[in-house]
Amino acid sequence: MAARLLLRGALRAATTCRAAPVPALTRGMAAGGIPTDEEQATGMERIIMKAMQEGSDPYSMMKPKEYAGSKADPHLVPSITNKRIVGCVCEEDNTAVVWFWLHQGEPQRCPSCGSHYQLVAHELPH
Repeated sequence: MAARLLLRGALRAATTCRAAPVPALTRGMAAGGIPTDEEQATGMERIIMKAMQEGSDPYSMMKPKEYAGSKADPHLVPSITNKRIVGCVCEEDNTAVVWFWLHQGEPQRCPSCGSHYQLVAHELPH
């Protein structure tokens, strides 16, 4: 009996309170369509996206390029000063790190394995 009352009430409410149908919008956005990430980005995000399109990595977010470690193609180590301490894991399965100072100028060798490193000037992004 209670179910009948509920059904009747719902049916009566549905038939008496019919709202005018709303026309479907064919386009719910600006005339140009949905903006792309490049069009919508602002501030820091826009600066990063423009730099990535130009091929630079201003905030060092990408994986560094791999170098051979030879004298002709040394590992490049960025630094804001004229020297930096560098740690070299000479072999893949080695657990010890060989630490040494790297000075600006010619490429220097790791004292243990002979891999070459060169210090390059680096400016902070701010």
